[in-house]
Amino acid sequence: MKSIIYLLFCFSFLVSAQDQNYEKNFKHSYDAFFHQDFLNFRSEKPGMTKVDVYIQVPYKSLQFIKTGQGFTAKYSVVVSVFDESKDKLIVEKTWNEAINVIDFAQTTSKLNYNVGFRSFELKPGNYFFRTAVIDNDSKKEIKSENNFRVREFNPDLDISDILLVTRSEVKNNMVMPNIPRNITLSVGGLQFFYEIYSSDSSQKNCTVDYEILDKDSKVLYKKSVLKDITFGKNQIVESLDDLRLDLGTFILRVTLKDENFKTITSLNKSFFSRWIGLPGSVTDIDKAISQMVYIATPDELSKLKDSKTNEEKLKNFLEFWKKKDPSPNNEENEVFNEYFRRVAFANDNFSNYNEGWRTDRGMVYIILGAPNNIDRHPFEYNSKPYEIWEYYELNRSFIFLDQTGFGDYRLITPLTGDLFRYRY
Repeated sequence: MKSIIYLLFCFSFLVSAQDQNYEKNFKHSYDAFFHQDFLNFRSEKPGMTKVDVYIQVPYKSLQFIKTGQGFTAKYSVVVSVFDESKDKLIVEKTWNEAINVIDFAQTTSKLNYNVGFRSFELKPGNYFFRTAVIDNDSKKEIKSENNFRVREFNPDLDISDILLVTRSEVKNNMVMPNIPRNITLSVGGLQFFYEIYSSDSSQKNCTVDYEILDKDSKVLYKKSVLKDITFGKNQIVESLDDLRLDLGTFILRVTLKDENFKTITSLNKSFFSRWIGLPGSVTDIDKAISQMVYIATPDELSKLKDSKTNEEKLKNFLEFWKKKDPSPNNEENEVFNEYFRRVAFANDNFSNYNEGWRTDRGMVYIILGAPNNIDRHPFEYNSKPYEIWEYYELNRSFIFLDQTGFGDYRLITPLTGDLFRYRY
């Protein structure tokens, strides 16, 4: 089962950071080792802001050990807060998490995860956060670094940051945070939590505008709501159920206005809209289809690209990969996962003025996988930079030459025969 932090409405809620730079750098990371969010909230301490940090770790990221009662995984989290220059450590918190399950299948399910958080009281300003998650048994350590702005709240009227929540768990005055920010609109809409703070007992209402923007800042949806508020803290769960969004990254903008319709605060929250049935690692289905050039035939690609509707395109896409699934009886499609893992690796390591999957090194890596050995020659005398990739099981070597000196390595020993089709 999921190990979930439930937040009662009577406690201070945690809301994700709305610093514009932080939101601008938001990237969808469905298969990350862990997910995190930095959350501004008004503090009870004068001159301070409460910042809460959520850490969500999927079960499949961890190594489980068999015990007498089932299977156990343990990991540690270290969150270090530095000043903006990264020179001075302000505060650091370390904590341990343990997960216990009975059935081994639970340890590998992509639906299961554990959530933890810690709170920090900080003065408003810019900070540098370093997060480390360490698997206690495998000793695997993954780090993340983020610049983050701690907000200063308007003492008269203001709004907290926005916390996305999972609709199915909003009941009995409880919410489950949605840290990866993945939204499947067809099965729940967009639901989120925030707080409004008022120090004026005479102000009885305010207006809140909700907008959805695409990646080009075009407004796709807008709604205004009149909120009755009281002195102090007002906690609100809102749901936008009538959205119609394509696959991709969008922005939820929440704007608070006083009773005279004067704008007090406007905040952004990025999220990723998914299509039900589509694997989470696909964030752009048209690009994913283009990237399938090394595994699909021209006829298969034409069928996918010529789909008349999004529903037909999704159906054809899923049918193609279902035929490639070597183990259709489990929830994972190993060929799909490995293919797009190689695409992601190529993009991370071989991109120059072309995306990595389009380069020659990316092509060979996606088709054949990682070589057994790479012999690099970046600074040879009287020679342009080149690399030799060796595949022992194929008894083949491939030479890449950088003609321009700008990292554009071209294959000079081309793939032939059956090697020009994806190998798993």
